[in-house]
Amino acid sequence: MLRSLLAIFVLAVGVLLLGTAPLRAADKVFQAGAATSNITPPLGELIVGNWVPVPAQHIHDELFARCLVLDDGATKLAIVLCDNVGIPQQVFDEAKAKVEEATGIPASHQLMAATHTHSATTARGKSKMLAQAELTDYQKFIVQRIADGVRRATNQLEPAMIGWGSAEEPSEVFNRRWYMKDSAHTTNPFGGVDRVRMNPPRGSAALDRPAGPTDPEVSFITVQSTEGKPIALLANYSLHYVGGVPNGEVSGDYFAYFGKFIEEKLGAGDQSPAFVGMLSNGTSGDVNNINFQDKNPKRYGPYEKMQEVADKVATKVAAANEKITFHEWVPLAAAATALPLQVRKPTKEMKKHFAAVKAKAEGEPTQHRREMIYAERIDNLKDAPDSVDVPLQVLRIGDLGITAIPFETFTETGLEIKSRSPFKDAFTIELANGSFGYLPTPEQHRLGGYETWLGTNYVEEKATVKIVDTLMKLSDSLQ
Repeated sequence: MLRSLLAIFVLAVGVLLLGTAPLRAADKVFQAGAATSNITPPLGELIVGNWVPVPAQHIHDELFARCLVLDDGATKLAIVLCDNVGIPQQVFDEAKAKVEEATGIPASHQLMAATHTHSATTARGKSKMLAQAELTDYQKFIVQRIADGVRRATNQLEPAMIGWGSAEEPSEVFNRRWYMKDSAHTTNPFGGVDRVRMNPPRGSAALDRPAGPTDPEVSFITVQSTEGKPIALLANYSLHYVGGVPNGEVSGDYFAYFGKFIEEKLGAGDQSPAFVGMLSNGTSGDVNNINFQDKNPKRYGPYEKMQEVADKVATKVAAANEKITFHEWVPLAAAATALPLQVRKPTKEMKKHFAAVKAKAEGEPTQHRREMIYAERIDNLKDAPDSVDVPLQVLRIGDLGITAIPFETFTETGLEIKSRSPFKDAFTIELANGSFGYLPTPEQHRLGGYETWLGTNYVEEKATVKIVDTLMKLSDSLQ
C-alpha cells in the first residue's frame, strides 16, 4: 500500500514538472496570417524605371505591400513585399520600428523587400544612394501602410500548416550581359571600352555568348489553414521586371499579375480573410526575359507579355503546390547583421573625363549617349562616405533558408548561396531591407558593362565575397 501511494506521488510530481517543460512537437501550434496594404501613390509622382523620370498620369493596377506573418508559438517572422523599384533602408527601418512597437516582432525578424517593378513611382525620396534625408510624404505613407499591413496580418493569425517546394520555368530567363565580337558595341560613358554589354541589339551578328548563367527555379512557400483553406503563397523567381507599360502608367508588373493568377489557380478567391499571393525578386541583376538571339521576336501589346510570364510561373507553382508535404509545425528563426563595405570613389581620370564632358558646348556630339547622366552621378559622389553598413539577414523556416540582400544581385551569386547553404532548401530575395544599387561579382567587375559602372554600382569590388561569407555564417548560426 505504501509503495502504491509513493508511486502515485511520484507520478503526480512528474506531471507537475512536465507542465514547466517545453511542449512536445505534437502540442505546438503553428500559425499564419496575411494581409495587403494599398501603397498606390497620387498621380503626378515620378515614375523612375527608365533613364528619364516621368510623372504618373494613370493607375493601371493598384500597388500593394503584401504581408505574411508566421508564428511557431515562440518566434514570429514577418515578410513584406512592396510594389516598387527599390526602397531605401531608412524607409524599411522606420516601418520595422513601428511594427516592433505594435506587435513585438523584432526588426531582425522582419524581411521587407521591393519587387523591382519599373512602373511604380519612386520611394527613394530626396536621399541619394548612400545618404539619408528627411522622409518625403510618400515615404511616410509607405512606412505607415507597411506597418498597418503587418499588424493586420498579425491580427489574422490562425492555426495553419506550411510547406515549401519549387518548380522550373526556364523559358523566360536570359542573361542580359553579352560578350560582343565588335568593340563598337561595348563603349562606356567613362571614355573606355568594356568586354561585355548589357541588352545588346537583338539578333546582332556581333553577339558572341552570354557572360553569366540563369536560374530557372521558382521557389515557393505556401500556408493554409488546418482545414485546407489557402492563406498565402510566397514565390521567388530570378527574373527582372518584364515591362510593356505605356509611358506614364503605374503598374506592379508581372509580380502583381502573379498574385492575381495564383489566387485563381488555387481557387482562393472570394474568401475571408483574403488570400495573399506574393512574388519576390530573386537574384536577377543580370537577367531579363529577352532572347537576344531571336531575330524575329513576337510583338506584344501593353501588359500582354507580363501576363504571359506571370501565368507561366503561376501555372508551374500551382502544379508543384499539389505535390508538396504540409507540416503542422516547423521551427522559425532569424539572424541579421550589418556588414561594413568600402564605398567606391571616382578616380582622377574619371573626374578629368567628366569635367571635359560637362565643358562641351550644347549640341556638341558625345562619345557615349549616357555621358551626361554619369557625369551627374559621379558629381553626386563627392560627399559620399568612405564606407557603408549594409543589412544582411537570414530567415529559417524549418529546413528552408531565405537570405536577404539589399542589392540587385547577379544570378551566379544566388546560385552560389544555394550551393553553399547549410539548409536543405534555400533561395535569396534581392533588394531586401534596403536598396544599394547593383552587386556584380569580382569577375564580372573585370568584364565591365552597365551594372559595374560607378554610379550604378557603389561598393567595393569584392563585396559579393564578403556578403556570401557573412550570409553563410548567419545561416550556420540558425542550425
